[in-house]
Amino acid sequence: MSALDRLRRIQEELAHIFLERGEVIAGALAALLAGHHVLLIGPPGTAKSMLADELCRRLTGARYFQWLLTKFTTPEEVFGAISLRALERDEYLRVTTHKLPEAHVAFLDEVFKANSSILNALLTVMNERRFHNGREVSVVPLVSLFGATNELPEDDELQALFDRFLLRYVVNYIDDDFRFLRMLQHHPVVERTTLSLEDLRHLQAQVAAVDVPQHLLGAFADVRHELGRQQVIASDRRYRQAVDLLRAHALVQARRTVTEDDLFLLQHVLWHEPGQRERVHAVIRRVLYGYVDEARELLFQSQELHDYASRDWENTDLRSRAIVEAHTKLRHILAKITAIVDQARTAGRSVDQVEAMKQRIEHLQQQMLEAL
Repeated sequence: MSALDRLRRIQEELAHIFLERGEVIAGALAALLAGHHVLLIGPPGTAKSMLADELCRRLTGARYFQWLLTKFTTPEEVFGAISLRALERDEYLRVTTHKLPEAHVAFLDEVFKANSSILNALLTVMNERRFHNGREVSVVPLVSLFGATNELPEDDELQALFDRFLLRYVVNYIDDDFRFLRMLQHHPVVERTTLSLEDLRHLQAQVAAVDVPQHLLGAFADVRHELGRQQVIASDRRYRQAVDLLRAHALVQARRTVTEDDLFLLQHVLWHEPGQRERVHAVIRRVLYGYVDEARELLFQSQELHDYASRDWENTDLRSRAIVEAHTKLRHILAKITAIVDQARTAGRSVDQVEAMKQRIEHLQQQMLEAL
């Protein structure tokens, strides 16, 4: 079984365990491949910690660090105790064995409970993949850090930590009754598919080869422009990192090219406050499929015109006038939908749906002509 097949099987197994978490699982796997960090936000009891822990433990040969942060957590618990032998040499060094600086994958629960003594070192580890240990600056092997929290930070000093998480998922309780019953009947997993660290490196190398069509980069710019108008601002860095994340997301879906569907992952990247998430989703949909919605509205208008012309009229003269009037309006509608097809095709978008709607409008027009 190839590394990609194992990754896909892991995705399926996790989706079977964690119901209504398909988007989170796919995004988390993409974050692993792209080397970015994931934040899970939600109330207690939504399996945030369990999901992150289960995913992290699917990697074999990788060092894993997990810790619950509180306001009393000390740097020694996260980064290692001070070396007494080093102190004898007048050096201030930490023993980082089995601690965050040596981890490939990490999970920090209640991550925003970190105090200022932990915060600065944590930022450097996450962003620069470096750890300052006394006079030494070492490169850490960290691939991805998963964080969980019940609430978003309010303190300004924690905003920098919040920004380090490229993917941010709001996790709620199970909504569907059928899936809720499945959760109650859930049985422990007997067999777990795993992915070696070597396999992960191999897949990471494949991410760079995933193609991003030029028209989708144009859609990126359109999304950024529209969100800017709505005062939903994300940094250039987040947009740049999102490109690699979309490549990884496409690979998780066993695709070698990023598609329009992948762009919906941006709804978990570009918001700053949870209330903005739905707005980001709406903008992405409007940018990608607004032309389809516009064409659908034109089809609806055409059907109304057809129904208007086809109803029972008092005499033949009134009926003929109604048909001529409807036919004239349909001609204008066809001109509009033809322009939509041309614009969509120029932008590199799929025009199959719009072409089908155009054909239905032409059929309605033909029916009216035959009725004259």
